[in-house]
Amino acid sequence: MEMKVVVFEYDLSEDRIKWASQIGADGFDIHNALNVPGVREQGYPDLKKLMKLKRALGAEGLGIYRVSLPQAPKFFFGEEGGDEEVEKVCKTIQCLGEAGIPIARPMLPQESLPIGTTHMAEHRGGYRMRGFSLDLREKMLAEKPEEGRLRIEPGEYWHRCLEFYRTIVPIAEESDVKLALHPSDPPLPGAPFSSLGWRRIIEAVPSDYNGLLYCVGTRYEEGGTRLVLDEIRYYGRKGKIFEVHFRNVRGSLATAKGFEEVALDDGDMNMFEILRALEEVGFDGPLNPDHVPHLLGDTPDQRIAWAYAVGYIKALLAALEAQR
Repeated sequence: MEMKVVVFEYDLSEDRIKWASQIGADGFDIHNALNVPGVREQGYPDLKKLMKLKRALGAEGLGIYRVSLPQAPKFFFGEEGGDEEVEKVCKTIQCLGEAGIPIARPMLPQESLPIGTTHMAEHRGGYRMRGFSLDLREKMLAEKPEEGRLRIEPGEYWHRCLEFYRTIVPIAEESDVKLALHPSDPPLPGAPFSSLGWRRIIEAVPSDYNGLLYCVGTRYEEGGTRLVLDEIRYYGRKGKIFEVHFRNVRGSLATAKGFEEVALDDGDMNMFEILRALEEVGFDGPLNPDHVPHLLGDTPDQRIAWAYAVGYIKALLAALEAQR
C-alpha cells in the first residue's frame, strides 16, 4: 500500500469533490464532525447517508481516510450529559467501522493551550500564514488574564482522558477503526500531548488501534528536525503513526521562542528527508498538508494553495519512487 494525499472537506459539495479529483488528491479527511451526514442532527452518523457520500466520492476515484469524532466537552468538564456525549462518540466509531473508514481522530479539549496564534506572518511575495511568539502570548495573557484560566485542573483532565480512552479503544478494536491523536498545538511547556503526553496515553491504554496523527509541523515547533526524525523512527517502528499532517515551519519554541508556518518548500525542514524517514519505518497512511498559505487571488476555501500543496507532495512521492 502506498502513501495517499488527502485534503480537508470544507463542505463536501459536488463542486469540491470534483475539484479534489482534478488536482490529484486521493480523498478527504473530514475535519469537522458536523460535516458527517447525521452528526449535526443526532450526534452520530447516519450510516445510509454516509455510505451514499462514500459512493459519490468513489465515483470520482476518492475515499474518506479519516473522520474527526464528535466532541465531548461536558464529559471532560464533569457536566451533566457527559455520558451521553461519550455514547455518541462510541456510536460514531461503530458507524465508521461499518462504513469502512479506517481512521478516527479523538477531539480532546486541550485546556492548557489558550492563544495558539499571536499574529499572521508574511513570507515571499506577501503570502500569509499563522505565527506564534511566546513573548507576544505572554503580553496578550497579561492584558486578558482570563484567557489563561483553565476549566479543569491538569490532574482531573488527565484522569478523564484515560477514562475516555478506556471506553473508546475497545469499541475501536471491535470496529477496526484506528484512533489517531493529534499533538498539542502549539507544543507549549506543560501541554498535555507533547512527546511525554503521547507516550503516556499510548502506554496507559495499549492497543494496536491507539496511535498518532503525527503532525510534522507541530513537532518541529517543539524541537526541530532532529526531534521529528527521532519521533518518526520511534513511533513509526512501533506502528503507531496512523496519519501525518505534512507541513513545514520556520523557527521553533526551543530556538526562537516562536515559529511561523510556511509553504511546504519555504521552511526549515527538508520535506523529502521527512518523507523518506516515513517510508523507512513502513508508513503507508494518508498525508494531509493541513495548513496552507493565504495567497493573492485564491478562493475562500484556498483551492489554489491546496492544489499547490497536493502537487508538491505528489512530486515528492514520485521522486521517492524513482529512488527505490
